[in-house]
Amino acid sequence: MQTEVFSELFPLMSTATPQTLEWLLNVAIEHEYPSGRAVVMEDAWGNAVYFVVSGWVKVRRTVGEDSVALAIFGKGDFFGEMAILDESPRSTDVIALSSVNLLSVSRERFIQILFKDPQLHHRMLQLMVRRLRQINLRLQMRSSPPAVKLAHTLVTLGESYGQESNCGKEIFNIPFKDLAEVTEIGVDETTKIMEKLHEKGWIKIDNTNNIIYLVNFKQLMNLAGKV
Repeated sequence: MQTEVFSELFPLMSTATPQTLEWLLNVAIEHEYPSGRAVVMEDAWGNAVYFVVSGWVKVRRTVGEDSVALAIFGKGDFFGEMAILDESPRSTDVIALSSVNLLSVSRERFIQILFKDPQLHHRMLQLMVRRLRQINLRLQMRSSPPAVKLAHTLVTLGESYGQESNCGKEIFNIPFKDLAEVTEIGVDETTKIMEKLHEKGWIKIDNTNNIIYLVNFKQLMNLAGKV
């Protein structure tokens, strides 16, 4: 991958120097995983930072035999940075929702890079603060109606990872169970709301190609309270 492509693909790298980008690519390791494969196991957190080159993954918490999706990441995002900074154990793992291509940079290498490039360090802190704000917003929305919360999840995924198409922004056809858990509503509620949004023409679900089209993004934003 060329440094220019790497910088454009990952917002984290938008302020990194050409030297930093080149060094990162030289030390990065490429990984490919099929859908359903564990990308990061519970005992592997803190070993590396991972960059999503293509595909979709979910972070899930596991307690005994049960697991709950906590977050969903798509192309252009990264994860694992918190674990390398605080070095605390995690009771979570990362699962590929689709076929996934990742780049990983070891903890030692990434920390070296942060010390060498203050602009990258600052940019990472900015994005981490943004994530904290998103978490705070989710907490504030806990008492909101399920449809509002689900619309907020869809809009956030569309804004973060959506690809423009003739049918609107397209995102991966995330299983309703995962959508429900990330949104913190029931699976039955999620199913009913998604069916209603489909009937209204605000979304279109293409099960053949595993795509959800956010057809009427403006209406979804209105429902989510983002306008």
